Amino acid sequence: MSTTTKSNALDGAHPDTLAIRVGHVRTAEGEHAEPIFLTSSYVFDDAAEAAARFAGERAGNVYSRYTNPTVRVFEERIAALEGAEDAVATASGMAAIMSTCLALLKGGDHIVCSRSVFGTTTVLFNKYLSKFGLEVTFVAPTDCSAWENAVRDNTAMLFLETPSNPLCEIVDLTAISALASNCGALLVVDNCFCTPVLQRPLDYGADVVVHSATKYLDGQGRCVGGVAVGSRELMEEVEGFLRSAGPTMSAFNAWVFLKGLETLRLRMEAHSANALALARWLQEQTQIERVFYAGLEAHPGHELAASQQRAFGGVLSFRVVGDRDSAWRFIDGTEFLSLTANLGDAKTTIIHPATTTHGRLTDEERDETGITENLIRVAAGLEHVEDIKADLQRGMAAL
Repeated sequence: MSTTTKSNALDGAHPDTLAIRVGHVRTAEGEHAEPIFLTSSYVFDDAAEAAARFAGERAGNVYSRYTNPTVRVFEERIAALEGAEDAVATASGMAAIMSTCLALLKGGDHIVCSRSVFGTTTVLFNKYLSKFGLEVTFVAPTDCSAWENAVRDNTAMLFLETPSNPLCEIVDLTAISALASNCGALLVVDNCFCTPVLQRPLDYGADVVVHSATKYLDGQGRCVGGVAVGSRELMEEVEGFLRSAGPTMSAFNAWVFLKGLETLRLRMEAHSANALALARWLQEQTQIERVFYAGLEAHPGHELAASQQRAFGGVLSFRVVGDRDSAWRFIDGTEFLSLTANLGDAKTTIIHPATTTHGRLTDEERDETGITENLIRVAAGLEHVEDIKADLQRGMAAL
């Protein structure tokens, strides 16, 4: 990764300022917005400089697979927002998880993972990482004793999402980080649903934070990307894996994410406000069996979420009265909500998790995680909340 000079003027600055200013060092052209460096490689002044850069003895760009100025600005900015020493940008959120695991673990290591994670994360651990001799045990995310009981002598990583996807279960970050520390394991937290605006897991003892930048960091459903954040020592290992394996972020995508970060706090507050209003309204509807959103006082993780998050996020889920057919009729009855698996978009999205995002899980795995056939996930966008309610009402009318 290349280095850029950070201005002392940003020391102690508010996160709103960091999200807009960190990392950008203007070129001789004096550009106001961050430039996009669309180049595969870089030219050296002489052979000695080329050798020094390749050896890491001299700062500077080498090859855009692992050093690109636009990508580096994004890395520095998200690291500042998460309160971390460094970050490594990747081609997708799943690439961030894969790179973190393959860089920091070895064959024979054991992972304890929340069973309430994104469906593809479960597949990655169960089907692919297991081929390299990594073992995984899945546990109930909110049961601290289950985490403790799952730890073995060879446990090297604890992995979780909080809030979970899609049931918004809340994990006690302080308790699980203490467990990880006691057993000498790394704690890796997927912070996709909250972003550093609402939650900073490193402040609670996590070692690595991963994001799907595709979601809220972008905010408008334009590009795919991911990022891992943590100490410089750990990120050097992750960067080394990217240098060899190549699942890196493109410069154009990094530039798009930089623009997304500039409005991140404003959007997260608006997403959270809309989601809370929708959750409170939905729980009053007779066609809705149950609503899952930590912002509701009746949610079992409400107080914990309030203690480790600034707000409750933009994602909620609910069970309609009925079965899969009922859920599908509800979804098909809406008219402008986007039927897509993505979330974190300005546009409200709606999806049926059991047959899409978690469709590759076994029936038993879905049962264990509460992914029922009548469950629907909604990611509240930035439309006027009354218009979102009206479209959800069309869905209920189809039941």
